[in-house]
Amino acid sequence: MSATSTVTVPRRLAVLLAICLGTLGLLAGPSTLTARAEGTAASFVVDGRVAADGALQVKQTITFSGTVPPTLSQKFETRQNLIGDRQYVYTLSDLSATAKGTDLKPTVTEDEPFTTVSLNTNGANEIVMAYTVAGAVVNVQGGTALRWQLLQGLSANVTEFRGTVAIPGLFSYVKCTAGPPNSTTPCDYAAAGMEDSQIPTFRDGPRGEGEVVFVDVGFPVGAVAANEVIDHRWTLGRAFSADPLPLGLALAALAVGGLALFAMHRRAGSDANSNGEISRAAEFVPTGAGESEFRVLGQVRPGHVGTVVDERVDPIDITATLLDLAVRGHLLITELPRESEFARTDWTIARRTNGRDPLRPFERELLDGIVPDAHSVRVSEIAGRLPGCIASVQDKLYDEVVTSGWFERRPDATRSKWTQLAIGALIVAVVVTVLLAAFTTFGLLGLALVVLGLGLVFVAQEMPARTAKGSALLAGLGALRSDLLTHPTNQMPAGRQLHELSEVLPYAVVLGGSERWLAAIVAQDGDDTADSTELTWYHGPQNWHLRDLPDSLRNFVTTVTGSLFTR
Repeated sequence: MSATSTVTVPRRLAVLLAICLGTLGLLAGPSTLTARAEGTAASFVVDGRVAADGALQVKQTITFSGTVPPTLSQKFETRQNLIGDRQYVYTLSDLSATAKGTDLKPTVTEDEPFTTVSLNTNGANEIVMAYTVAGAVVNVQGGTALRWQLLQGLSANVTEFRGTVAIPGLFSYVKCTAGPPNSTTPCDYAAAGMEDSQIPTFRDGPRGEGEVVFVDVGFPVGAVAANEVIDHRWTLGRAFSADPLPLGLALAALAVGGLALFAMHRRAGSDANSNGEISRAAEFVPTGAGESEFRVLGQVRPGHVGTVVDERVDPIDITATLLDLAVRGHLLITELPRESEFARTDWTIARRTNGRDPLRPFERELLDGIVPDAHSVRVSEIAGRLPGCIASVQDKLYDEVVTSGWFERRPDATRSKWTQLAIGALIVAVVVTVLLAAFTTFGLLGLALVVLGLGLVFVAQEMPARTAKGSALLAGLGALRSDLLTHPTNQMPAGRQLHELSEVLPYAVVLGGSERWLAAIVAQDGDDTADSTELTWYHGPQNWHLRDLPDSLRNFVTTVTGSLFTR
């Protein structure tokens, strides 16, 4: 190889290298121009000053390179979440923006947790913004600290950031982080100057749009006063705080309120003392050796029994009254043959004029409503014949338990009055709970009030109070129930078994034990002959037997109860 060739190769490599570098320069050139065309702040210079009272005054000079953006905005985070439900709150004041001494008239928009400052640049390549922030000096262990984002939320990229913060005295430490919000990356430079000129100084860059430079300068005790403002965010946990005070108040309210409800019921809703008296509604009276008959005392009817026992007129009370009227000869219940194998059972109820014992007002109201005059009606038609009959029967029955001296006031009126009071109290408790949860940490106290309101709704149902006479009758009904459940069913007087057993049945339907008394009636059927008219008050189809009575009567009670209370 010649010397000429040896020299030529390096020259060619140099030319190729020069061409590559030139090409890269051409490629980089447009991209740089493009970045500048979009508006990049070549420098973002901050001059800050902390006063002894904690106020931070900031002046920031923004210098653009290349084309200046028509508008500029900066978003300040004026609420910063802490651990739990607390927030630091910062207040900006004395906001201004100028370009060569001309006021740019910035607009300020509040949108928690941010305060946004927007302005038209008017093409100025250097903009000076100033503001004062309160709340940036916070309490820390061993003193106070300035904690503020000197660069934040700018709507432009920043090539170089420089900042200084003049402080009124000594400092404990200087820290600086930069990058996206909440970044922990240290700044390029953070120092505090010489001993005779302690001015914390910070440098960083480049920074992208919206990125931050956060400074943290600590002060010893007494050097700079803290002016932190801590607010609390609304959270469900805070609204219903289980801290000692709210929890203690809620428990105390439950305890006191519970005692108040108990005392209220004892005072207004407890039955009067009967002083040991027992007033029997009916009893089994011996009529001979091993025989006894059922005897009703004081004209206490099954409708009265059910109302005195549970303080309300129930469907079963009306159905038992119908059975009692039939047994006493005022009605005849006739089961009709089914029209087809799968057809529903139906009955006719016919009015009779030879009934025993006078009718009480509620019984007459029931008869007139179901079977007016001397007609008969099918059970399937009853619902259409009772527009207001049942309400009137209930009304008269409630009146009777008062006129009979068993209640001082109508149970339904007493319940209604207390229920209205309870619902009103519950509504107030719900409103108070909402207000307490919205504006305080005492939501548990409101929940305690709601529980007490619900308790009052329950207590309202127990407020009807029996008189001493009513308490004596209740004791007698308890004794009658015991008899119905235990008295031998095979001791009825000979020849009158069906009649005596039938008289027991309506009371057993209300108080319990009806199955055993129905079984006693079935036991009277000793042959295979049909018994369709064996009972004076209940007739069956042509092939009906006494053994069919339990099923027939069970169907009748279910059907009539549903028909009576269908609206």
